[in-house]
Amino acid sequence: MKIFIIGGKARSGKTTLKNFLKEELKDKKVLELMFAKYIKDYAKNYFNWDGKEETKPRELLQTLGTDIIRVKLNKPFFMINRVIEDIEILSIFFDIAIIDDARTIEEIESIKNKFENVTSIKLIREVENNLTETEKKHHTEIGLDNYNNFDYIFKNNKSLEDLKNFAKEII
Repeated sequence: MKIFIIGGKARSGKTTLKNFLKEELKDKKVLELMFAKYIKDYAKNYFNWDGKEETKPRELLQTLGTDIIRVKLNKPFFMINRVIEDIEILSIFFDIAIIDDARTIEEIESIKNKFENVTSIKLIREVENNLTETEKKHHTEIGLDNYNNFDYIFKNNKSLEDLKNFAKEII
């Protein structure tokens, strides 16, 4: 199974790129997975999040930090294992998986170690230069500010046409 993992800040174009990739792969059976789903499940189960405030799960990760969630709550790799398990089962039925919303370098590396044929993509918005102190700390903690870990980098302050051409280039 070919796997594309897309990382980047909120509203950086991850969903748009995913849709462009799907368009380019229209003759293939494409599976879509999102790490965000697992974070939301986690926020509901462990922090009684009611699902109304969309940004709460992200704020939870940014405020507590992934290490605190892993160590204090004894949930190591809680997202990674669930995603890997889903990919293993669903690879029987699908040719390609597009994972929209990788949140940590650990997630990306774990999937790369578990599967062959993985491509990681980082989308960067111009406004990432204006992160709050909490966001900067979070990006450093989770390793997404280390661009060396990605196969492709796209500075997403360009046009939709550029993003579409980028999807074609990746394919």
